[in-house]
Amino acid sequence: MERAPEQIVDALLQRHGLSYAQEAGIRLRDTPAPLYQLLVLCNLLSARIGAPVAVASARELFAAGCTTPEKMRAATWRHRVSALGRGGYKRYDERTSTMLGDGADLLLHTYGGDLRRLRDAAGGSREILRRLQEFPGIGPTGASIFAREAQGVWPVLAPHLDTKALDGARRIGLPDDAAALADLVAPDQLPVLASALVRVALDRTKGDPLG
Repeated sequence: MERAPEQIVDALLQRHGLSYAQEAGIRLRDTPAPLYQLLVLCNLLSARIGAPVAVASARELFAAGCTTPEKMRAATWRHRVSALGRGGYKRYDERTSTMLGDGADLLLHTYGGDLRRLRDAAGGSREILRRLQEFPGIGPTGASIFAREAQGVWPVLAPHLDTKALDGARRIGLPDDAAALADLVAPDQLPVLASALVRVALDRTKGDPLG
């Protein structure tokens, strides 16, 4: 018997019930520190490296005290490299350490360390995505990940379900339309749904992704 979209979403969220930000230990709110931590996570997720390693490396950076742009800038290059290495981010650790330091500088100098100022100056989702890409290591992929994760606290970005999330939706028989998918969950659950769909799309197994 074919399952209704609501039933598919319930099964999906039971299996994948955390956004990537939540998995990295970020308690995302519309305040400067967690928004900055999300930007750091998006930088790590943008590289050609597995998401579990990127998430683990973000957790190590935060545990090492790099939770705000001020603290990231104050940390030595070697301190950041060591934290990334503990997370398994060894192929890109040195270059990423430099980018994180430069990105912290840019955020402090341009927006006073507060990404909400970027949002307010941008005035709309397209310009937000463009401005995010000014940060070292944040290209179109990283900006899209940020929008996916932040849309629960920045409604101006919603609904944001990128190509990878829509691929996951098709795989499990859900609509491949952002607005239709957004109607299936509460607004604050959109990041969780988007992350769950991305995990389905990335699943390399041949089995039932909801099994």
